[in-house]
Amino acid sequence: QVQLTESGGGLVQAGASVRLSCAASRSPFHIYRMAWFRQAPGKEREYVAAITMSSGDAQFADSAKGRFTIFWDNAKSTLYLQMNSLKPEDTAVYYCAARLEFGQPYGYWGQGTQVTVSS
Repeated sequence: QVQLTESGGGLVQAGASVRLSCAASRSPFHIYRMAWFRQAPGKEREYVAAITMSSGDAQFADSAKGRFTIFWDNAKSTLYLQMNSLKPEDTAVYYCAARLEFGQPYGYWGQGTQVTVSS
């Protein structure tokens, strides 16, 4: 099992930057992959970015490419999502998630953190 706790959301203006954090209760050696998802009001949850813990290989949704960065800090056991050049359409509740083994779904989720981008 792993517990995930997000933080770092808030209200910002378009064009600003925000860094989200996700503290994990387990070592990355026990986690295969971690990801960020988001859910805007009235919409389904969507994938934003993911990172494979053993290799650091990162992938991004088209909406995040070139603006967002995902990275892991081993010393703090924390996953980050650095979001730059934010747009109003980035407004959503952001969730981090973990999958412990290859082939398993994302079975562990944080409580979410709200990011609101005003125009």
